[in-house]
Amino acid sequence: MKQPLQSLRSHGQELVRTIPVGLLALCCLSAAAQQANVMSPAELKEHTLPSPPRPQSIQNGVQIQKPQLEDYVAMLDNLPEKAYARPKKPRKVLVLAHAAGFVHSSIPLAAETVKAMGEKTGAWSTTITYDPAQITAENLAGYDAIFLDSTTLAFLDDPKDPAATEARKKALLDFVRDGKGLAGIHAAGDSYHTSGPAPTGTWQDFDVMIGGYFKFHWVYPQLVTVKIDDPKSPLTKMFHGEFTVHDEIYTFVQDSFSRKRVHVLTSVDYAKMSDADKAKEPAATKRTDGDYGLSWIRREGKGRVFYEALGHSEHIYAMTPIMEHLLAGIQYALGDLPANDSPSVK
Repeated sequence: MKQPLQSLRSHGQELVRTIPVGLLALCCLSAAAQQANVMSPAELKEHTLPSPPRPQSIQNGVQIQKPQLEDYVAMLDNLPEKAYARPKKPRKVLVLAHAAGFVHSSIPLAAETVKAMGEKTGAWSTTITYDPAQITAENLAGYDAIFLDSTTLAFLDDPKDPAATEARKKALLDFVRDGKGLAGIHAAGDSYHTSGPAPTGTWQDFDVMIGGYFKFHWVYPQLVTVKIDDPKSPLTKMFHGEFTVHDEIYTFVQDSFSRKRVHVLTSVDYAKMSDADKAKEPAATKRTDGDYGLSWIRREGKGRVFYEALGHSEHIYAMTPIMEHLLAGIQYALGDLPANDSPSVK
């Protein structure tokens, strides 16, 4: 029997502590809501007032680098309590928060979440940058992992300097393949592909490394049931059975995301989606396998990659179990938390 997410416990601690009432209502994570199959987006609108618009996190051509106060405080109140593994040595994570396409409003919050999480648990220290020029072989030598914070489209490219673009790309690939880590959230999977109803990849090495590229999303606040594909993994121990969540839910081009290349941790329980929601996905590019991964890990050369598709909405960063999943994923990428990362389908 599945349990409501806020009742999940780890290390004997209550995992979701005081979430602001508005967030809790939005998430629909109470036991009563679970029993009622949780409110649909239409039902949510009947019970709430419209939220203030969340514009893209950019002003006068410059990305906004500070989260909103209420989102930041909610995140701080719901951070994981401790790391899942003792770091083998002091770890340093570089958060790249530059987006070349759509600039999610949650980007500055996600960056501060990674920083606060590392500080609270002692798992790593963090440097945040919005400048892709920081992705150089010389600079990366001082880090153990890179966190891609909803980077979109050609986030490393310098349109005026092809040589600089190629150097950045090489630095990123070499960094991971030589034994370091890469973690990404949400729009890290919306990078390096063409636009339109049938996108194609534009940087194959990256598209394979991150595990797939975007083709369509169910718009926020889409309700999905999250299935735990590998309940034995140390990266999913914070989940006690499947759970429901509202977010913007990414789907990936069928040939780009494959269980033959990644070890799937969580995915959409597609069988539990309504026919009406399934019909929202364009028929011409619809996945034929009904396989909609949400988080996974994989090896890239000597290095490790973790990806989490949730994270469009700010309320995700106030959900402790999902943030514990992120914590474990980053520790895996750093090399401190061993896990089975063989492809799910061999």
